[in-house]
Amino acid sequence: MVLKFIFRPHSPNFNLLSLSPQYFPKPLSLPFSSTKSFTPTTVAATSSTPSYGPSLQKGYNPSPIYPNSKPPEETHNPISFNEENFTRVFDLAALRVPSEHCFALESRLRGHLLNWPRIRNIARVPGDEIDDELRELFDDSSNSDGNSIGDDDTLVSLNRRIYGKADGDGEPLSPVLYRDKLSRTFNSKGYVKFRNLAKISRPKKGRQKKKEEHGNDGGKKSGNDKNGIALVQVVEAEEEECEGGDMSGLLGYEFKGVTKWRGSTRLLLLDETYVDKRTEDLPAAIKALFEQYNDKNGPSAIELVKCKLTLFYNYWQMNEVLETILPEGMIVPSGFETIGHIAHLNLKDEHLPYKNIIAKVVLDKNKKKVQTVVNKVDIIQNDFRTMQLEVLAGNHSLVTTVIENGLRFHVDLATVYWNSRLSTERQRLLNYFTREDVVCDVFAGVGPIALSAARKVKCVYANDLNPCAVDYLERNCVLNKLERKIKVFNMDGRRFIDTIFASEKARPITQVVMNLPNDAAEFLDVFRGIFRRHQKDKEHPLPRIYVYGFSKAPDPEFDIHERIRIALSEVAFEVDVRKVRLVAPGKWMLCASFILPHIVAYAKNSANLVN
Repeated sequence: MVLKFIFRPHSPNFNLLSLSPQYFPKPLSLPFSSTKSFTPTTVAATSSTPSYGPSLQKGYNPSPIYPNSKPPEETHNPISFNEENFTRVFDLAALRVPSEHCFALESRLRGHLLNWPRIRNIARVPGDEIDDELRELFDDSSNSDGNSIGDDDTLVSLNRRIYGKADGDGEPLSPVLYRDKLSRTFNSKGYVKFRNLAKISRPKKGRQKKKEEHGNDGGKKSGNDKNGIALVQVVEAEEEECEGGDMSGLLGYEFKGVTKWRGSTRLLLLDETYVDKRTEDLPAAIKALFEQYNDKNGPSAIELVKCKLTLFYNYWQMNEVLETILPEGMIVPSGFETIGHIAHLNLKDEHLPYKNIIAKVVLDKNKKKVQTVVNKVDIIQNDFRTMQLEVLAGNHSLVTTVIENGLRFHVDLATVYWNSRLSTERQRLLNYFTREDVVCDVFAGVGPIALSAARKVKCVYANDLNPCAVDYLERNCVLNKLERKIKVFNMDGRRFIDTIFASEKARPITQVVMNLPNDAAEFLDVFRGIFRRHQKDKEHPLPRIYVYGFSKAPDPEFDIHERIRIALSEVAFEVDVRKVRLVAPGKWMLCASFILPHIVAYAKNSANLVN
C-alpha cells in the first residue's frame, strides 16, 4: 500500500520545461549512441558524494529518462531544461505514532530522526484526520486494537446528523441539509431564521484565512501537489491491504488500502542510516519506546514502516542546482546584487554560454523578491555612469523601487546608476553629519546620500550631470517629503562647486561629498582659491571633503593620498584614508576625508573652470 504526504514549498509553483542537451557536456550512455543527453546524476557523478544529508548525487529519479525509449528532440531554446530531472527519491524508515504523542516523541528522539534542511521530521497521514465536530461523536474509550469507534447511542446520534433526523431532538442539522432546508424558506424578505448570520456576514481576516489554509496546528495541508518541495510515501505490506477491501474507488487513489480508522497518527522520519534495519537492530532509545507504548496502548500503538521521500526541484538550493548543471570545475556564481525586484549578475566569460540557464535558476530560487535577472554587458565608460545591462530572465522592466534607510527611491537602471552594496558605506558617512551641517553632494545620482542626509542636517545641495538622474532625484525628494530641505542642480561638478561656494545666498558649506570613484580626485583642483573672492575680514568655515576613488596600486592608501595632494598642489595637511570594499581582484574602492586647508582655500591662483 502507498500513502502519500506532502510538504508545500516556500515559493510559488514552477513551470515544467524541456531539457536542452546541448548545454550539458557529460552525456548519458543510452542504447542509441548517436544522441547525447543529460541527467543531473550523470554530471555530478565524478565529484565526491556527501556521506550525509540530501544531495542530487544520491537517491534516484522516479520517472524514466525518456518515455517509450525515444531520444529527445533537439531544441534551440537556450533557457530550457527539465525540472523533473532534479527529482530525487530516498528510501527511509519511519515510526507511525499517535498524533497526540508526536511532538513529545520528536523531542525525545531528536538525535535519531532525519533532521534534513527544510524537511519536517513529522509527516501527516491522509485519512487519519477527523473533524473536530465529528470527533466528539466518537467514544473516547476504544479497544486495544483501536478499531472501536463508540457505542450504539453515539452511532444513532451520528445517523441523525447525517440523515437529517434531528428536528426536535436537540441535534443540529448537518451544514448540507441545513442549507437545503434554508433555501426552501426564502421569500421576498430574504431568509428566515438564518443561523449564524452575523458570523457569516463578516469578512474573514487575512490571518484567519491563512490559518485555516495551513490548519490549526500550523502545519501544511496534505495532498499530492506539484507545488510541493517534498512528498512522503509510506510503503506497507500488501497483505494488510486485503483486509476489509479496497476503498480507493470511494475515497480516491491516495486512500487505496485504507480499511478501518485506527486513530489519528503521524510519521516520525528516522535517520537515513536506519532504512534497512529491523526493530531489534534499532538503537536502544527506539526499542525502549516500542516497549513502553506497546505495553500501555496495545501492540499497534507504534509501528515501524518503510517510506519513500521524494524531493522536487523546488527543494534544492540555487547553488546545488547550478553545481549539477555547470561543467565540472567551473566556479558556481552564487552572489548577486538585488536592486528592488532586479537581480544584477556579473557573470564571467566562462559563464556566458550558460547565462540563460543561470538566470532561470536564479529567478526560480528567488521568486519572492526577484522578478527580473540582468547581466552587466560592459564596464561603466560614460559620464552619466549608466550600465549596459542585458535582461536574461523575467520581465523586461528596469524601473524599480528601492528601500534604504527607511527611504524609498525610484530607480531606472537603464538611465541612472545605483549600487546597493554601498548602503553600509552611505550609512557610515551619515554618522559624521550633525544637525548644524550643510551638505554639498556633488555627484548625487538619484539621491541616496542627499535624501538620507536631509533628514538630519539643515540643508542639502545636490547636483548631478545626468538629467535623468536629476529627474529621479526630484521625484524621490517629493516621494519622501524632503523637497524643502534639498536644492537640486543639473550642472558639471566643477561649475557646481564654484557656483555654490561663490553664491551669497547659499548657506556656508560644512560637508562636501564627492562620490565619483572613477575621477572624483580630478575635481579637487576647483577648491584651490575657492574663497579668494570673499571678504578677508569675514571668516568662512572650512568644509570637510569626502572623496571616493579606485586604486589598483600595491599601496592603495598611499596612491589616493598622493593624487589628492597633487590635485590641491599642497602637501602640508592630513588626509584620512579608509578602504571601503574590494571591487575586483587587486582593485580597491577607498574613501579619503580631510578638512580643506586654509592655504588652499585662499590661494591666489585658482583652477580653470570648464565652460
